Amino acid sequence: MIVGLLIFTSCGEDYLQTHSYTELNELTFYKTPKDAYNALVGVYDGFQRMYSSAFAVPTVTEVFSDNAFGGGGSADGYGGQLMDEFDQQRSPSDIRILEDNWINYYAGIFRCNALLGHLDGIDWGGNDALKNQYAGEARFIRAVAYFDLARLFENVVLLDKPSSENLPQANPDDVYKLIAEDLVFAIQNIPAVTYANQPAAQHGRITKWAAEAMLARAFLFYTGYYNKTDLAGVTKQQVLDNLEDLIQNSGHALVSDFAKLWPAASLVDYAGEKNSENILNIKATYTGNYNGDMDGNQWLVMFGLRDGNYPPYGQGWGFGTVNPKLWNAFSDQDTRKVASIVSVADENLTAAGYGNSGQREYTGYFNKKYTPMSSVIMVGGQNVAKSLAEQLGGVNFQIGQYQDFIMIRYADVLLMAAELGSGNAQSYFDQVRQRAYKTNFSSIPVTPDNIMAERRLEFAGEGIRYWDLLRQGVDVAASTIAESASVLSGGVSATVTINANNIISKKGFQQIPNTQITLSNGVLKQNVGW
Repeated sequence: MIVGLLIFTSCGEDYLQTHSYTELNELTFYKTPKDAYNALVGVYDGFQRMYSSAFAVPTVTEVFSDNAFGGGGSADGYGGQLMDEFDQQRSPSDIRILEDNWINYYAGIFRCNALLGHLDGIDWGGNDALKNQYAGEARFIRAVAYFDLARLFENVVLLDKPSSENLPQANPDDVYKLIAEDLVFAIQNIPAVTYANQPAAQHGRITKWAAEAMLARAFLFYTGYYNKTDLAGVTKQQVLDNLEDLIQNSGHALVSDFAKLWPAASLVDYAGEKNSENILNIKATYTGNYNGDMDGNQWLVMFGLRDGNYPPYGQGWGFGTVNPKLWNAFSDQDTRKVASIVSVADENLTAAGYGNSGQREYTGYFNKKYTPMSSVIMVGGQNVAKSLAEQLGGVNFQIGQYQDFIMIRYADVLLMAAELGSGNAQSYFDQVRQRAYKTNFSSIPVTPDNIMAERRLEFAGEGIRYWDLLRQGVDVAASTIAESASVLSGGVSATVTINANNIISKKGFQQIPNTQITLSNGVLKQNVGW
């Protein structure tokens, strides 16, 4: 595969340069467990880079869903509208719009494969458990990379070792087979350290519990979308048993107040990134620069209000404006409503000077869970609203956002276990809703429809909704997302039209970046409908 060759020559070098092993090569580097650990650090760096671009999976999947529109600036290109409406004609020149994702994921897969291919040549001194732990972590990251690629594009190239071959796309069943095998291996070989005993310095490192939860996600999507009874031999009961193990033995638990999970929703009461509910975070820092250390959360900026800082919110690019249907789906008694969504009117942001003239597809609502933040400080004798990332020392607000992406939360585990038919399904379902409604809670039955409705509210803005729709079938996803909605673009009334047939004709998947098809000399084939 040509892409594999590019990754082998460029991304491999980038890893070595980043981690100061420029004097070493593959023949001399992998000798000791310390060498393996250093390579594993590089694997985690590749993992972070998978979620580093502006159009990373958490942003684009919100736009794919019924939660958000494309948004962006009123003078921007129409890439957001292309993705929102599944319509290439909205931006005909955007034939490589998700290419950063393709490249970053295969670069990450290369790093995983490079480490896995050398573990047997290291002298472990009899410590096979450590060897298998490192392998489990790398295989988890490889599984997540392929899971995202398969859900985005369906037809992807399957590599379980570094290769420069020009390979065709694999059958999706084979991709999911590797995903399942990798996650099962991770579950079996990563130590079962409880949340309370996980060192703070290890926060962000993959755990057995993260692998159990991710296997459930993969099972639910694959069996749902493809109408299968198992995931490459992994049964529903096995997946449920794993989730019950997590619930009973991991030490993870819900944070008492939903708002405390999110910096912009809680402000002074933020529970912090290492809290009992967060099972796996993709780490971000404000210390990044333009010299290769891009470790900030760059996609978070896309969700922010445009054209300035409006404390506590910081400047962003107005991508993914929240659909009013999502705001209205919440009961006013549901504490998740104001914790998840910025309402310009209810928070009176116009009094702080906010205006929507530069915003496309303005709805009055923005993602609060993931948004830049700012505060007023004294500069030159005047009060000035400034990005928190810059106040901490970040180069600028675009690359200095330091809020982690929470990939897996304990609430998701409870709802997946309920969906899979746990004997404690009602209790798990109620725990999530009790936290949301507090004293206004009243129990409702656990049904598939109620679980899906609850998942939409619980995970709004987190990049999960589209996959939940698609795993119910492309027809269900298309009919739910399709609509004609009134918005403001550049301060002028406009209409967003999403046609169900556009989603159905593409089977819910995205276009293979055209540059990659060209590089493969046509070995890669474009997805249907694009």
